[in-house]
Amino acid sequence: MGTMRQIGTFVFRMLLVLRQSWPLMLGMLLLMLGNSLQGTLLGVRGSMEQIDSATMGYIMAGYFLGFLGGSKLTPLLIKRVGHVRVFAAFGSLVSAAFILYAAVVNPYAWWALRVLVGFFFSGIYVVAESWMNHASTNETRGKSLSMYLIVQMAGMVLGQLLLNLGDPTDYSLFVLMTVMVSLSIAPILLSTSVTAPVETSARSMPLKELINTSPLACFGMLLLGGIYAVLYAMSPVYATERGLDIQQTSYFIGAIFTGAMLFQIPIGWLSDKFDRRILIVSVTGIGALVAMACLYANEGITPLLLGAFLLGGMANPLYSLLVAYANDYLEYDQMSAAAGGLLFINGFGAMLGPIIVGYAMSKFGVEWFFITLLLLMSAICLYGIYRMSQREHIVVDEQAPYLPISARTSGLATGFAIDAAEEQYQDELEEAEESFELRAPYEEEEETQDRLAEQRK
Repeated sequence: MGTMRQIGTFVFRMLLVLRQSWPLMLGMLLLMLGNSLQGTLLGVRGSMEQIDSATMGYIMAGYFLGFLGGSKLTPLLIKRVGHVRVFAAFGSLVSAAFILYAAVVNPYAWWALRVLVGFFFSGIYVVAESWMNHASTNETRGKSLSMYLIVQMAGMVLGQLLLNLGDPTDYSLFVLMTVMVSLSIAPILLSTSVTAPVETSARSMPLKELINTSPLACFGMLLLGGIYAVLYAMSPVYATERGLDIQQTSYFIGAIFTGAMLFQIPIGWLSDKFDRRILIVSVTGIGALVAMACLYANEGITPLLLGAFLLGGMANPLYSLLVAYANDYLEYDQMSAAAGGLLFINGFGAMLGPIIVGYAMSKFGVEWFFITLLLLMSAICLYGIYRMSQREHIVVDEQAPYLPISARTSGLATGFAIDAAEEQYQDELEEAEESFELRAPYEEEEETQDRLAEQRK
């Protein structure tokens, strides 16, 4: 009965959050649909245009280069012209870039456009998460973050299915992406419930200090960036080079994102129950074994889809897991700054990942898609084992909370999650204190009655 009441309360609060912020959530859903389709469509179209894997690796890496630049420069632009103008300008420019992909089919032009799209999306995430944080209260902050991440992942999954609605060799799918991004701006800018946030500044943390504090988190984030880039940027290139048709390609990439979404909850639950290094080693070890198995999945599409599902499920929660592990060794006021540093390290790894795997696939064969994943997962696993011999683990009850966040957000989302976790902890502490105060008089009376009974005997 109590469990049903808790579920009902959770659903009610989620609906309340959705009612208050539906313009922002709808806009982000449309943006993610367009961005998700963009990466897949570009990889498929590039292979059809006979652009080799090495060149496609550079093109795909452009997005992550732009994303890194946007994360540094967008706050400066916001200070100059404000959140609303930045959001509207960046959304319009993304829409224009999407249609130019089809108009100018050239590797150099595509690389430049990918850099710009990465830059613009980084800024869009900063503005959207600032709005979300500004519109949330202590009671709704955690639910707002959960809803935001659900919308993001839903957009990434559903975006793959849109690949089946047109021919990648013509304009139709590029026009569809452009329309979705253009429409995403309207509900946010026209809504009266979404007000511009107040500008805030975040404390910085030197990378050297972060590396010394948690070598495993930093090393893992660097290689995880490469894993993300391989899975999310180069998967359409791999699928097309392997000979999968459009429908199979959309299912293959959709399986990666579906696994990424579904495994976040159980791995997050386990993260708060065990030494996180054991979980990091286990998750990456399983990922390495799955990647090895996929090398021999030559018969049919089903084993390949299962492998993609498991690889996405092992890779995506690793980001939150590594952030939580780093937080175990940080003070509360250091966590947001450290999260920004870890996001930068992850982005740097993501920028290099497509270049390396693209070159390997071009020179040595398409199977290097999974060989690269095998090597990266194994490296994190082995380094995790080594670090376990160098440092005592933190008592589970003293670990920082697991934060369900994503590398496809700005550093603001992590600070947002940390604040939500702290507020939840304070609420639980207050409830426990109130419960104790209410229970104490009755417990004292029961103890007195027991003593009197003993005396009578």
